Amino acid sequence: MVKAFIAFSCVSILLIAGLGLLFPWVWWLYILVLPVVIMGFLDMMQTKHAIIRNYPVVGRMRYWMEALRPKIYQYFVESDIDGSPVNRVDRSTIYQRAKRELNSQPFGTQFNVYAEGYEWMAHSIQPRAFEKMNKDPRVQIGGRDCKQPYAASILNVSAMSYGSLSPNAVEALNGGAKIGNFAHNTGEGGISEYHLKQGGDIIWQIGTGYFGCRDEAGNFSDTLFAEKSALPQVKMIELKLSQGAKPGHGGILPAAKNTAEIAAIRHVTPHTTVFSPPYHSAFNTPKEMMQFIAHLRHLSGGKPIGFKLCIGQKREFYAVCKAMIETNCYPDFITIDGGEGGTGAAPPEFSNSVGMPLMDALSFVHDTLTGFDIRHHIKLIASGKVLTGYHILRAIALGADTCNSARAMMMAIGCIQALVCNTNKCPTGVATQDKWLAAGLVVEDKKHRVANYHRDTIESAVELTAAAGLTDPHQVTRQHIFRRIFMNQVRSFEEIYPSTSQGYLLDGQMPENLKKEITAVSTSSWN
Repeated sequence: MVKAFIAFSCVSILLIAGLGLLFPWVWWLYILVLPVVIMGFLDMMQTKHAIIRNYPVVGRMRYWMEALRPKIYQYFVESDIDGSPVNRVDRSTIYQRAKRELNSQPFGTQFNVYAEGYEWMAHSIQPRAFEKMNKDPRVQIGGRDCKQPYAASILNVSAMSYGSLSPNAVEALNGGAKIGNFAHNTGEGGISEYHLKQGGDIIWQIGTGYFGCRDEAGNFSDTLFAEKSALPQVKMIELKLSQGAKPGHGGILPAAKNTAEIAAIRHVTPHTTVFSPPYHSAFNTPKEMMQFIAHLRHLSGGKPIGFKLCIGQKREFYAVCKAMIETNCYPDFITIDGGEGGTGAAPPEFSNSVGMPLMDALSFVHDTLTGFDIRHHIKLIASGKVLTGYHILRAIALGADTCNSARAMMMAIGCIQALVCNTNKCPTGVATQDKWLAAGLVVEDKKHRVANYHRDTIESAVELTAAAGLTDPHQVTRQHIFRRIFMNQVRSFEEIYPSTSQGYLLDGQMPENLKKEITAVSTSSWN
C-alpha cells in the first residue's frame, strides 16, 4: 500500500503539472491533492500507529469509524430494547417525562416476555383508586440519636460531584430538587456554590479525600465539617466507603481539572493532581467507624448520618453490624450502591468485574440487618440503575426505603448517553468543565425537566402500587415481583431472595458455616 501511495502521489503531481501547462485552471487541483500527499507522507514517517504507517491516509478511516461507531450504533443499529448501560425504552421514558410529552407506548411491549430474566409485578383483581392515593410518599430518616430527622422522597438525586458535572448541570439538578422537594447528593467533591444557588435540599457526601472538610495534610477537620454541616440546605451527611462504579479504588482529580475554584471548594492546592485514597484515615476498624459516625452526628448538631458502600466481602459487613451492636451506635441510613451503578470514569476492570450488583446487595444488607435485629434503627437507600417507577418498587420489595438515581437525572437535563463523560467533551454540557459546552445547558429550562421527571416517575410507582391493590409503595414485598429464570420456569423474588426472620443471626438458628464466619469476624479489624 505504501508503494501504491507513492506511485499515486508522483503520478498525480506530475499529471497536474503537465495538464496545467495546457489548461491553467488545472493548477487549482493541487489544493485537493497536496494536503492528501502531505498527510500520507506524514503517516508513513510516524511510528505510533502501524496501520496508518502501512496504509497512509486510508488507514485513518479505521479510527474515524471507531469514533463514529457508538453514534451510528445508537441511532441506526440498536433496537429500542438494546443499548447499554440504559436501553432506548428507558431513555425515551425519561425524556418524555422530563419534557412532559406523551408518556405512553403503542402496540404492546417490545420485550420478549419469555426470555430469561424478564421481570414483572403482580397486579390485583381489586386495584386501588389511584386518584385517592398519596402522590408524594415520604420516609422519615433519623434514628433515636438524630435531632434533625429528614422527610425524604422515595426518589432523589444520587451522588455526582461538581468537577465531574458542569456548574450548570449541578445547578439544574439542585433547582429541580428545590421544585420537586427532594434531595440532591453532592458527591464526594464537596459543596459548591452551584449546590446552593437554587436552595434545594442537600445530602453532603464525604469521601476518603474529605474534600471540603480537610486540613492541609488531607486529614479530617472537625472545624470545617461543623461549619459546612450547619448550612440549612444540608439535610443529611453520607460517609462514602465505596461506590458501585469503582469499589476499592480511590478517585483522581487531574491537575488540568483542578482549577482554582475547584481547589477552593475541596481545600486542596490548585493545579496539582489530587489522589483520593482508597480507604479512610479517620478510622481503621469497624468499631472506630461507628464511633466516627457518632462524632459526625454530634458535630452536625444531630443531623442524619449514614454511610454508602458497594458490597464486597460479606464478612466485613457482618463486622460492621457487630460493631453497631457493640458500640450501641447506629447510622441513620445506609446507601447501597450496586456494581452496575456509576456515572463517572473508572478503570474497566472495576466497572465490569468488581462489586455486588444492587439486587443481590440490597437483599443481603436488609436480611443481615434483620438477622441482627437492628433493621428498625436504619433506613436503606438503593442506588444503581434506578430509572422507572417499577425499579423503585423492585428496590423497595428487596428492602429499600428510598432510592437514588444518577443517570436518569443526567438524562432529564439532556444527557444523550454519548459515552464521552471521561473526555471533558460531553456534547450536552452535562459532564464537562468546558465553558462553551456547559453554556448549552440552560438551568432555568433543565431544572423544570428534573422536577417533571421526578414527579411523573413517583406517580408511576404509586400507580403501580394501586394496581397491586396496595395503599403505600412500602407494602410491596418480594412476593409481588416475578422473574423468568427459564422459558417455562418462573420464580417470585421471595423464592429467589428468601426473607429471613428477625434476629435469626443472634439466636443460633443460622447454618453452621455462617455461624462460624460471623463468630470469627472482629470489630477491631477489617481482616
